Amino acid sequence: MRRAATIAGIALLPAGWAMAAAGGMTGHMAGHMIAVAVAAPLIAWGIGGGRFDPARAFPRHVTPMAMMVVELAVVWGWHLPVLRALADTSVTVLVVEQAMFAAAGLLLWAAVLGTGPERRAGGVGALLLTSMHMTLLGALVGLAPRPLYAHHHGIEDQQLGGVVMLMVGAASYFAGGLAMLGTLLRSGEGHA
Repeated sequence: MRRAATIAGIALLPAGWAMAAAGGMTGHMAGHMIAVAVAAPLIAWGIGGGRFDPARAFPRHVTPMAMMVVELAVVWGWHLPVLRALADTSVTVLVVEQAMFAAAGLLLWAAVLGTGPERRAGGVGALLLTSMHMTLLGALVGLAPRPLYAHHHGIEDQQLGGVVMLMVGAASYFAGGLAMLGTLLRSGEGHA
């Protein structure tokens, strides 16, 4: 199962990158969400506990809250209008952006899924906080009264991109956080 999850996650990345490269805010958001909210958790679960698991290799650094902050900085930074414009006009910058999304997502999910029972509560908090910041960014992009990204296809494209972030990103992290919380409560780890 783990090997299949890793392969599926890796196979999804090029599809997301193609969507992001196709242009428009909707394509960008779809590619971004595939990287951080679909492919990254599959890969992280697949490599969890193995030699390629960053949480196992660097347990003092790849912690749930630290990686939540890294992911937040990467996501919000790349959604600044000036960086969005650069990524849309330069293939090199687009590759860097998409690689950073995938790496930040992988690190967060690896920290959350691969840390062991003593750090699960931090994982729950990290996923729920990520859901909140994804919700906020999706709402800001989707509900803005004017185009924030003038180089895109207009306000409708921007609004749809915001909805994609809300529906996929916020929901993925929220569901992951709730699932981890349920596991934590069922196992009695929350009483320690």
